[in-house]
Amino acid sequence: MSEFVLLYRSAPDSIDENMEETEQGRERLGRWRAWMEGIRQKGQLKDRGLPLRRAGKVVRGRRAVVDGPFMETKEVVGGFSVIEAKDLAEAAAIAAECPIVEGGGSVEVRPIMRFTT
Repeated sequence: MSEFVLLYRSAPDSIDENMEETEQGRERLGRWRAWMEGIRQKGQLKDRGLPLRRAGKVVRGRRAVVDGPFMETKEVVGGFSVIEAKDLAEAAAIAAECPIVEGGGSVEVRPIMRFTT
């Protein structure tokens, strides 16, 4: 088994930082919790991770600091999790069930490299 990071991406205006304050937000949060619990029960969730706030900066080179954290497509990484899967295909299948894709967001799946000392 290998570890993969899931990076949750969406448009900046689609991130609701106060999800529990509206009925729609509570429903979305409930779908997230159910999805996370499902992969946890299967032993695939290694680290639930954390949501990230929209504000941020991007540093390029030594002096270039710009508002961000925006990609060229103006998507933001809204959070991350670490999962375990047998390969990239299985990790992508797990990510495909993530509730963020229902709302037009995406999940970037990246294998984690481990350095040996």
